Amino acid sequence: MTREELANLLGTTRQTLTNWEKEKPDLIRLINQGLALDESIEETKRHLEKLEELKNAASSGKLKLK
Repeated sequence: MTREELANLLGTTRQTLTNWEKEKPDLIRLINQGLALDESIEETKRHLEKLEELKNAASSGKLKLK
């Protein structure tokens, strides 16, 4: 994600984001950790959906082994 995209996501400007990076590094660290956590959650959801598909395929006898 670019700084511009991050600023838009946070409802602020790139300049404000740059100021936060200098003056409030802990805030930026927390924002980055939150974004990483969101990505991990989304990835986990995708894995869960795939597992559900496999479970349903196995239950219906349509599971194709490679």
